[in-house]
Amino acid sequence: MPLWAPHSLDFCEDVGRSEQQLAGVPDTPAVFRISAGGGAPYTGHTLHLRRRLVRLLGYRERPSRLLNLRSVATGIAWQPVASRLEAALVFHDLARSCYPADYLRRIKLRMPPYFKIVLSNPFPRSQITARLSGGRSLYYGPFRSRLSAEQFEAHFLDLFQMRRCQEDLAPSPDHPGCVYGEMNLCLRPCQKVVTLEEYAAEVRRVTRFLVSDGRSLLEPVLHARDRASEDLDFEEAARFHKQAEKIEAVLKLRDELVFELNLLCGVAVTPSVAAGCVELWFLLRGWWQTPVRFAVKEEGERPVSLDARLRKIASSLVPRLGGVQERQEHLALLARWFYSSYCDGLWIPFHSLEELPYRRLVRAISRVAANTPPPL
Repeated sequence: MPLWAPHSLDFCEDVGRSEQQLAGVPDTPAVFRISAGGGAPYTGHTLHLRRRLVRLLGYRERPSRLLNLRSVATGIAWQPVASRLEAALVFHDLARSCYPADYLRRIKLRMPPYFKIVLSNPFPRSQITARLSGGRSLYYGPFRSRLSAEQFEAHFLDLFQMRRCQEDLAPSPDHPGCVYGEMNLCLRPCQKVVTLEEYAAEVRRVTRFLVSDGRSLLEPVLHARDRASEDLDFEEAARFHKQAEKIEAVLKLRDELVFELNLLCGVAVTPSVAAGCVELWFLLRGWWQTPVRFAVKEEGERPVSLDARLRKIASSLVPRLGGVQERQEHLALLARWFYSSYCDGLWIPFHSLEELPYRRLVRAISRVAANTPPPL
């Protein structure tokens, strides 16, 4: 998904001429690169491009003594951006091409935590991890922080009897077991209390809960509560009601972006550098797609409604899925933008393109367009 498509400017030996050229660079938010001959380029993103370049290149009365690239710079390239999300994605694309060995360190991209079910283990277990892998696993996230992921894991496991130990089990009747087995919070596969098939059935209940956003466990409990209430068995109804409250309390511990990764889809609506437009950033199953520039008001004798135009875009969208490393980085960029205090757009989640909430998307486009200042 190449996003770096810059404007460029070559420096000439005449310092006065170069300074005059720099005066024509817009002082707007942008991602930029300063070429340095045969050396590594300097990259960055800024809210005021011209002001930043003037400081870095020493074109002012008192040049900076911390960093002055005037003697080595051979050219600059920049790409205007209109939102923090666009800046992050473009800067990530630029850094990958300029510093393939250590671009993650340079852009300071921290991987968010996930709740993981290790399905490749004969006796699947859960763990909190910040790394995605290609093995058989189910990932649930991304969470805002490791603390929130650990809190979800601790309360989630209370709903099931899946093991909590991290060891590779060698089941034996002589195994000492653990306190969770004594409290009936684990099926105790380590002590051969259950068979491999019985334990696998419990793991399937766990995965169904995560894939269905809790509905597989909550809905039967609610139905049982209603039946008991209709039969005037109020003690039984109260018991089911407490179970439902416990399940709902666990679901409330999820952060806003948390889904099973194969169902993690959404579209970010952000301002655009083009007048009268917004940018639509589709994320499908954890991978960012090529952005769509959407004109809010369509010109023509017979304008088409926003809903109809959005449906046409969605029907023509071909999902682009990449590798595990790329997916991990794309999700990290989403989490950093969405969970930040500077989130400057609207996020519309959905599970698949067939379930895209067009009415919510139309409202989001109208809100972002109404709050976008005119371009300079």
